[in-house]
Amino acid sequence: MEQRSDALQRFLGGYARLARLPPPQVRPLDLALLCGRVHGLLADARFRLEPGEPAHVLADGDQIEQVLINLVRNALEADPHGVVALRWRSEGGQAWIEILDGGHGLPSSDSLFVPFFTTKPGGSGIGLVLSRQIVEAQGGRLSLRPRDDMRGTVADVVLPLCDATKA
Repeated sequence: MEQRSDALQRFLGGYARLARLPPPQVRPLDLALLCGRVHGLLADARFRLEPGEPAHVLADGDQIEQVLINLVRNALEADPHGVVALRWRSEGGQAWIEILDGGHGLPSSDSLFVPFFTTKPGGSGIGLVLSRQIVEAQGGRLSLRPRDDMRGTVADVVLPLCDATKA
């Protein structure tokens, strides 16, 4: 009974977070500063920052920071002994932020972005859903794909670039 109650509490807490996501406060945002902040917050020797060229996006810095923290934590959990990299690049008017891990790769499930679906013991199943919702509310997209250079996964966050002179 206690386990069921705990599961229900997690479910309700997750549902409440999904239901009341505040609208983004979109502003020009320097990717080097954002990614550097995320790297500093997650002080883990296995987490490496691979700086890209200077780029500015139109995004809510607090919300995108939370998305990146969630994705990096997922990557660190997927590969407890390997290295996780955070990098970015610009292409076609968009910024591509990539989180790469060397874990076992994506589970064979099309449900990764379905609310309350989880592959982790004790997971709530809202992290990826909430992250995707945040990114899409800012005109971007979030996807997961297998790495093409080795075993593992890449989480791609794609956001619109803005003119750096306006940042």
